[in-house]
Amino acid sequence: MLKAMTPRRVRSTGGRFAIIGSKYNPRFADALVRAARAELEQAGASVEVVRVPGAFEIPVVAARLARREAAPFDALICLGVVIRGETAHADLIGRAVTDALVKLQIECELPIIHEVLLLDTEVQARARCLPAGHNRGREAAQTAVAMVKLMRRLGAPIAA
Repeated sequence: MLKAMTPRRVRSTGGRFAIIGSKYNPRFADALVRAARAELEQAGASVEVVRVPGAFEIPVVAARLARREAAPFDALICLGVVIRGETAHADLIGRAVTDALVKLQIECELPIIHEVLLLDTEVQARARCLPAGHNRGREAAQTAVAMVKLMRRLGAPIAA
């Protein structure tokens, strides 16, 4: 069952965030990117959006951005929509992206928010990407802001 997001106001946090968004399934992926960007900008953050062809390309770009020394990011937000078809391809993509992002997050000690959705149907994609009350891009941005605040409190090596 899809749970509605709890409305919360994101306090100004500043910071530098990168959104890495897949271009595949553009109606849904674009909605995730727009919502995440709007949420971060409302929080007073600096946002750089990088678009990649598909979900499988997200980890290599995330790795490059996570290790960037000039103008480092406080957090990365990875957004995409993979809809299962008749083969196992979607599951393979989902697992590969998840494994790569979790490994990178731990290696770099950088919050990397994984909102690459692996869904069964377009109906599920519409429910999670299009309405404001359920948009997982917005939720990903809120999570990124919360993680940056936590990492700063813990004294982690994040950009100022």
